[in-house]
Amino acid sequence: MHFDLDQIDPKIGYKLMTSTVTPRPIAWVTTLAPQGTVNAAPYSFFNVMGHTPPTLVLGLLADPDKGFKDTAANILDGGEFVVNLVSEPLSAQMNITTMDAPRGFSELDAAGLTPLASRHVAPPQIAEAPVSFECQTFSTLVTGPHQAIAIGRILSIRIDDAFVLDADRGYVDTPAMQLIARMHGSGWYARSTDLFQMTRPTFADWQSGAMPDADARNE
Repeated sequence: MHFDLDQIDPKIGYKLMTSTVTPRPIAWVTTLAPQGTVNAAPYSFFNVMGHTPPTLVLGLLADPDKGFKDTAANILDGGEFVVNLVSEPLSAQMNITTMDAPRGFSELDAAGLTPLASRHVAPPQIAEAPVSFECQTFSTLVTGPHQAIAIGRILSIRIDDAFVLDADRGYVDTPAMQLIARMHGSGWYARSTDLFQMTRPTFADWQSGAMPDADARNE
């Protein structure tokens, strides 16, 4: 079936996109409100976009009636934020930060999470998170009446020492982090435990017919 997104309800288009573009990494974003409240919320319209300069992107959606939530408003107004990654042991606390809290409420406190002072930006990191990216807004783009894209320049990355294998070579024990991702439908998440590996072929391999074994090596 073909879906013409200009001809259907945007809510249906949203369901189609979030049901098919999976798994999506989760940006657990911390920001600082003008009055000093630390806000935290997860966003799954997120990914890294480059490394020179190092950048990431967030898709910020607004409620048609209430407008942008605190986290999105703080990013658009303040220009600084921290993207923390979510491990499975933190999933319940992350879920608490998804609630429809009133403006000015600190989801970080409600979830029993520890703020950790950042080095380059005002918003704190989540101390319990295995990875935190300190970001300064590089650019924002309004893409619709109720949505915007924020491109953040990554100023620094904190990785828990337990997961750093070789700092000089940038080797990290990714599987040990137990990162989770968003899947289809409300409340569905994926673990990153069922992995496989394939060797990237060269053009010479393809020409000679000596392609690497396509059978995955399970991990």
